[in-house]
Amino acid sequence: MNSNTDMEAILRSVLDRWKAAVDRHEPQQVAAQFTEDAIFQGSHPYSVGRPGIAAYYDSQPLGLTAVYRILETRALADDLVLGYLAVDFSFTDRPTLSLYLSVLVKRTEEGWYISHYQVSRLD
Repeated sequence: MNSNTDMEAILRSVLDRWKAAVDRHEPQQVAAQFTEDAIFQGSHPYSVGRPGIAAYYDSQPLGLTAVYRILETRALADDLVLGYLAVDFSFTDRPTLSLYLSVLVKRTEEGWYISHYQVSRLD
């Protein structure tokens, strides 16, 4: 991995799978995009591991969709990429929620997965 293009391609490969599962309201598929021991901080108290991630997305309303834009990338190691994103979460019954998202994407034997996920709201 030697360029921003490489890092963005890695992030997009993982985040596109995440987004597709979020948009289809498939909590188990969303959780499958994370490592087994991922640290997850959505807009509720944090959890560790796929069961907590699946429960979080299961609690989200039907019709939730996500649109993301990569703002920054960094290669922290050959098998670890940091992404900083702007994400708009849209709902069927309320205004869009615009957040910032930091992710660490880690290469495992099975491929690239999210190992850390943290949203923040900057007002």
